[in-house]
Amino acid sequence: MAIADGAAKVDYNRPMADPYRLTPVADTAAEPRLPRNVEAEAALLGALMVDNRIVEDVQMLLAAQHFFEPLHGRIYEAILKLSDRNMVANPVTLKPLLESDPALKELGGPGYLAQLTGSGAAVIGARDFAQQIYELALLRELVGVGRELVDKALDTSESINPKGQIEEAEMALYAVAEAGGDTGSMKTFAQATRLAVEMAEKALNSGGHVSGITTGLDGLNARTGGLHPSDLIIVAGRPGMGKSSIATNIAYNAARRWVRDLADGIPEEKSIGAPVAIFNLEMSADQLATRILAEQSGISGEALRMGKISHGDFQNLVRASRELADLPLYIDDTAGLTIAALRTRARRLKRRHKIGLVIVDYLQLLQGSGRASDNRVNEISEISRGLKTLAKELNVPVIALSQLSRAVESRDDKRPQLSDLRESGSIEQDADMVWFLYREDYYEMNKEPRIEEEGAYAAWCEKMERIKGHSELIVAKQRHGATGKVRLYFDSRITRFSDLADDSFGDDGHE
Repeated sequence: MAIADGAAKVDYNRPMADPYRLTPVADTAAEPRLPRNVEAEAALLGALMVDNRIVEDVQMLLAAQHFFEPLHGRIYEAILKLSDRNMVANPVTLKPLLESDPALKELGGPGYLAQLTGSGAAVIGARDFAQQIYELALLRELVGVGRELVDKALDTSESINPKGQIEEAEMALYAVAEAGGDTGSMKTFAQATRLAVEMAEKALNSGGHVSGITTGLDGLNARTGGLHPSDLIIVAGRPGMGKSSIATNIAYNAARRWVRDLADGIPEEKSIGAPVAIFNLEMSADQLATRILAEQSGISGEALRMGKISHGDFQNLVRASRELADLPLYIDDTAGLTIAALRTRARRLKRRHKIGLVIVDYLQLLQGSGRASDNRVNEISEISRGLKTLAKELNVPVIALSQLSRAVESRDDKRPQLSDLRESGSIEQDADMVWFLYREDYYEMNKEPRIEEEGAYAAWCEKMERIKGHSELIVAKQRHGATGKVRLYFDSRITRFSDLADDSFGDDGHE
């Protein structure tokens, strides 16, 4: 974490008797006093040199830049360096590393290091000193963010973009909040075991299939166990396969289950539903809402758009819209969203609405930071890593839709493969699960023979009748279990996926 500039210089012309009285020159009226405790810094350094074992306790929390006094940061860095080499860190061993430091020379040279160790009592409160130093560093960083925010807001010399500034400020504030949270992901085996047992309990209570968030599709839940926290799930397919449809189906099912579980008195942490955030870079919010309304009312989207509905259909539409109004579904249809902006908005939704599932439609429409924009492969790699990082940061599953390359069309068997993922192998690498959608009737439709060819046309009609609506969801990669296929039915009229009663597909193998 970068600490804000503006640390006051130390007055080195004070008496040397008490190293804990290392006092910065008073801040000017224009520069208010920044949060600091230089005495605590000196006491901590003395404790570290007296008992090197304390280094193990504080190095996961503190970095050199967290010290307000730069000299103290350099001394701390030198202590860590010796500790990493399994060497004793004390005034004698630190002398060669610091004796040429100009600030230390002004304080009397290596003798200052010896003075820091003068109070053995500091060892008792060392961990408390470290915690306070860290918290004060966060406050200084917050001051820096605030100053930068004010400076940018007052500067009207360049193009004014208030929304962009707000997003930048949120990103900066989240960075401070993130740094002030859990200082590491280290867990004891007991903690990890408890999390595993809680997951198993959740699966048991749901009927034996779902340990994560439900997809609303029994066959898919049985194959994957639901959508797991911190997982990145890639849903890929050629145009027309139903990628957006299955994403909105899952979003609706998860949100509806959340509402139902809460109404049944099930605690939030035990629910297999979740509030959902949908980032749709392809469709507007009203288009997406029309699609979901069509799914739930049973009225085709085309009829809704063109007004070709009866009074009875309209009543069904009103009923469906009332039910949907209370669902925790949040839609962001901002076009040209960058991965950084998406992460900022997702964090905001997590904080405000406790979202438990993020859906991105679709990955290739996101933009990178700009640093890798000269190379599309690098940009897609940055985006896929950003989505995986978002899943881990928020501890929620992220579903990202992805295009496939045209290589699929050149094969006799149109079923997608992992090598078909478009533009970057990092998508496959970063994903915890990869799902492919395949609809045989979509391709068979284009093979319609001429009606004059009676035998061929009759055979084609018979086959179309048999396969119409049948869809395969191919689990091509899964870190948690077996790969394989899930058989689904797709109603193209209302763009809804549902389970097929005869799910006879077997495993294709294991990861």
